[in-house]
Amino acid sequence: MSQVGLVRQEERPDRGTPVLELKNLYVSFETYAGEVKALNGINLTLYKGEVMGLVGESGCGKSVTAAAVVGLLPENGKVASGDIVFLGEDLLKKSKKEVRELRSTKIAMVFQDPMTFLNPVLTIGEQLREVFSINKQKLAQAALDYDLAQLKEEGANATDDSKRAEIRARINNLEGQRGNPPVPRGRHKRKVLDALASEALDRMRVPDSERIIKEFPHELSGGMRQRVMIAMAIARDPDLLIADEITTALDVTIQAQILELLKILRREFNSTILIITHDLGVVADLCDRVAVMYAGDVVEVADAESLYGKPLHPYTQGLLRAVPKLTANPALLESIPGSVPDLIYPPPACRFNPRCPFAWDLCKQKKPDLVEIEKGHLAACHLYTEGAKRPTPS
Repeated sequence: MSQVGLVRQEERPDRGTPVLELKNLYVSFETYAGEVKALNGINLTLYKGEVMGLVGESGCGKSVTAAAVVGLLPENGKVASGDIVFLGEDLLKKSKKEVRELRSTKIAMVFQDPMTFLNPVLTIGEQLREVFSINKQKLAQAALDYDLAQLKEEGANATDDSKRAEIRARINNLEGQRGNPPVPRGRHKRKVLDALASEALDRMRVPDSERIIKEFPHELSGGMRQRVMIAMAIARDPDLLIADEITTALDVTIQAQILELLKILRREFNSTILIITHDLGVVADLCDRVAVMYAGDVVEVADAESLYGKPLHPYTQGLLRAVPKLTANPALLESIPGSVPDLIYPPPACRFNPRCPFAWDLCKQKKPDLVEIEKGHLAACHLYTEGAKRPTPS
């Protein structure tokens, strides 16, 4: 398999500081047909400055994982047990108000369909201004920087010595407020918010940002709306950005542009990003590490190069074999036999065992733990921990 686009070893971030840790997380949903056991005790760690891909078939629990992290599970969903540790604090022990505050400041999420989450009756500028207004401390600091920039420009254009001296005194006065700047109000606040909104769109390479902030969501293309959503997300300088299938509804050209924006975020702002996708090409192009999910379980975690070069779990091997290849005979397209299990009545122990070509009795009796098989490469499969006990095929 081609290694083009994979992140090189020397480019990977230091994995010393966990931003997000999911520990033995179980999530279920009450439905008229019974209890859907959506997450089956998953364990996952995301480190500072890292881009991690979360991949798997539709219905495997990728988006449920994200919703649990940000506290947006539907009313019939619940975290049955486990821990969600963000920056050292268990989010499940926080109140709904505290989690909402985290979503407004430290955790941002970009969804698949931006039109669903942008307010159709507010302009893009109004929605961006609302985002910047939430954090008054950052707004005050931004107002101070804005005023200093205006004064320095005025001073550069001043020709009179007394005027330049007056401006220098005003600059010194503002610099003295650096530790505790006042929150802007009225027209001053509006000017600062407009400048911040335009700057956020400029960071996302949005052309003619001053025009875009005056338009409504329906006046923008799908790709432009997605850029706006990312701009709104990073406007808060979050510690964690979750991107849920953000390239799915876009054409190939726009997908490439959105992925390039995420690379810019990683490179210029050292953003920590969790990308949820079923597109293995996106993973190869962007991610440092990859977590593969199947039927509510994390079955394999590895850096992108190792996962593509030497997949360990039978499900991951099947996924990669099923990727169409330009050089292969299209009539010989491979697939994974069987179908995704009903999570109201999931298979016992290893949930992949009915479809696994290597399964034996133990796979139906004991759930495999996610353990390190090779350095930095984890898999949940009895082949690697109990393989000596596997019966020899007759």
